Amino acid sequence: MFPTRLDSTVAYEIAKAMMDGFNRHYRLFRTESARAKHRFETADWRAQQRAQRERIEFYDLRVRECSNRLEREFKAGKQPMDIWQQVKLHYIGLLVDHHRPELAETFFNSVTTKILHRNYFQNSFIFYRPAVSTEYIENTESESLPTYRAYYPTANNMQAVLQQIVRDFSLNRDFEDLPRDTAWVMGVFTALLANAKLHANFQFQVLSSLFYRNKGAYVVGKLINGFNEYPFALPILYNKPETQLKIDAVLTGDDDLHVLFSFARAYFMVDMDIPSAYVQFLRSMMPRKPRNELYNALGLAKQGKTLFYRDFLYHLRHSTDKFRIAPGIKGMVMLVFDLPSFPYVFKVIKDFYPSPKDTTREQIKGKYMLVKQHDRVGRMADTLEYSGVAFPRQRFTDELIAEIEKFAPSQLEISDRDGDGQFEVILKHCYIERRMIPLNIYLQEAFDAGGADPNNTSPAALRAREDIERGVIEYGNALKDLMAANIFPGDMLWKNFGVTRHGKVVFYDYDEIEYITDCNFRKVPQARCEEDEMSGEVWYTVGPKDVFPETFGPFLLGNPVVREVFMKHHANLLDADFWQMNKDRILKGHMFDVFPYEQSKRFNPDPMVSELPESI
Repeated sequence: MFPTRLDSTVAYEIAKAMMDGFNRHYRLFRTESARAKHRFETADWRAQQRAQRERIEFYDLRVRECSNRLEREFKAGKQPMDIWQQVKLHYIGLLVDHHRPELAETFFNSVTTKILHRNYFQNSFIFYRPAVSTEYIENTESESLPTYRAYYPTANNMQAVLQQIVRDFSLNRDFEDLPRDTAWVMGVFTALLANAKLHANFQFQVLSSLFYRNKGAYVVGKLINGFNEYPFALPILYNKPETQLKIDAVLTGDDDLHVLFSFARAYFMVDMDIPSAYVQFLRSMMPRKPRNELYNALGLAKQGKTLFYRDFLYHLRHSTDKFRIAPGIKGMVMLVFDLPSFPYVFKVIKDFYPSPKDTTREQIKGKYMLVKQHDRVGRMADTLEYSGVAFPRQRFTDELIAEIEKFAPSQLEISDRDGDGQFEVILKHCYIERRMIPLNIYLQEAFDAGGADPNNTSPAALRAREDIERGVIEYGNALKDLMAANIFPGDMLWKNFGVTRHGKVVFYDYDEIEYITDCNFRKVPQARCEEDEMSGEVWYTVGPKDVFPETFGPFLLGNPVVREVFMKHHANLLDADFWQMNKDRILKGHMFDVFPYEQSKRFNPDPMVSELPESI
């Protein structure tokens, strides 16, 4: 039966309403991102953090608005499936010449999957695959900025060109000494070029919008000479006191840029007309960085989820290994599994928690949302949250299925959706995170290689000892950076931290996190008598938010090599006064500086910056 003209009109109106909903979303998203420039110019850091947090909620609000409109005006849930097939076709027509077709497709999916049954989550009804290319999209309006600007310096005017690059962003705030800063920048670039001949194509390509995050703004671009490209970012910060600007460092190369755009950091605010063009430019700078993580870094997390899921399905089709219970110590709250060939872990909240855990599913989800919206300062892994995720049953080990049936039966459904004997495992809710080496396993491997034996001087043992030292120092740095972000991890055991491929230690177990300002840091009271001292029980009163830092030692520092390194670099973490001092500063409105690069890269570090010692 062919659709009637009336059916086609209804389908078009539904498609148009969905496109209107998306356009409204991106208009609000872009407006809030563009306002980051004013907040930076006025050094309004509280407003900047608030905007970063609130912008995350924009997408779900607009999806809810749009789905409610479709139900109200079109009774969308009662429309026949041939109407919905037409809706998608009309929507594709509306994507012609759209500057953000990939985002609009994802928005369509988000709205449609709220209305249709999951049996219809296929390419006939949603954008299971992209329908419109994002290649070579350009804004042809004369007053609009191109995606990036090109500058063509010579050996004699490079410093002047660098100053022009910075001035072209029209920041309404004076620099302390821009000629000085650009001379430092030029020194770094000169060393990069290493006296190479300057070729005819020698140029800077710089993205047209600054990247704003917390108290910094970043110039992002690349230097091109012949066949060589050198990606870079220039952090622009305020001096002390916050009156004038300065270029703080030059970040160069793949590793520096990966850390800047890390999955463990807050999202940037960037005013982008064509996001896919920004992602394409950034991929040219960081070819090993997945596109989904770049979209996430730009604040477009739903697009990141879409791309991640497509990449995941593609990987499943081209692999044969099975999901398994993840290696390491099992958690009390989360059931964790992975696919060995895929660099992510999947986390499902258990249905029950043994003593002394006292929490609920909703409280745990609230903690994960807190981390999503908070400044993660490079120390808390971002998570992708999914509902109703389907996996092929034959890819699960029987041990993993038994584990889920035992600990999270409410989250598991096994279905033969098409009646063809191809069963699916459906998880009602899960989180997905980048896989890291658990810190306890990292340290144990170093111990096994001889790192804990001071008499072992073999090359392998010496390297292992360096790994132990690096891991313990990074662990302490992670705690101090979290402290600067007003986060107390709660459960500080080594197993709750992971080591990234860049050697950074990152926290990833969020069910016990609290704000530092909500904690009460106390010293252990003096024993009343000898029986108290000898007792294995806690003989003093402990409130629900009380923390006794001096008691961390017995749990963390049983190994003498670990203890020696920890006490040398981070003994103050066992001092309640240290925690309380920084809590008081946060309560007074102080915002610590936590940089996505090493102190050694800074041109002229202000001695007043290192207010939280040894970490920043």
